[in-house]
Amino acid sequence: MTGHFEPLPDGGASVPLDEVEISILRSLAVQLMELIGPGEEVGEREGDDLLASIFNDGPSEPPADPVLARLFPDAYGGPDLVPDDDVRAAAAEFRRYTENDLRSRKREDALALIRALDTLAPAGGSAELRLKPEECRRWLGALNDLRLAIGTRLEVTDEEDGGELLRLPDSDPRKPMVMAYLWLGGLQETLVEALMG
Repeated sequence: MTGHFEPLPDGGASVPLDEVEISILRSLAVQLMELIGPGEEVGEREGDDLLASIFNDGPSEPPADPVLARLFPDAYGGPDLVPDDDVRAAAAEFRRYTENDLRSRKREDALALIRALDTLAPAGGSAELRLKPEECRRWLGALNDLRLAIGTRLEVTDEEDGGELLRLPDSDPRKPMVMAYLWLGGLQETLVEALMG
């Protein structure tokens, strides 16, 4: 897993991916979508009253799953950091009106990643993925969410932990997740560089 993104003349980016990399990325994105949960179907949204959809209440409590809590953090520092009842109420209110949209965006980003991968037909074991600028934005979101999810499961708290985890013996069951975490970080970093270059 050594591919890195390169800039394209149209403002997009490209990266060579082999069959294993495509499979890993697709599998991780599908797992992320399953974790985030189902969303509204497009047909359901079109038939709804627009005003009602704007004020569709979401959850007011943070998720119990640590990964979901990381993907959908509390506003204003959260109840553990700020014990003030008014701040907790404001955070709950903020979550109620924003989490559904945030979940939809994260699902759409993961789905965009899956759809782009599904267009590839590796010849000779690899293929070149070419992303348009808008697709790059979605990929950045999905790669970030995947890294947050894996990093939370690995209990990574800062960049130093990633280095320590890299030194795990190959027999450690966390090693494949560590390698995926670091690889996703490399993809994310080179995609940012390609877009800025």
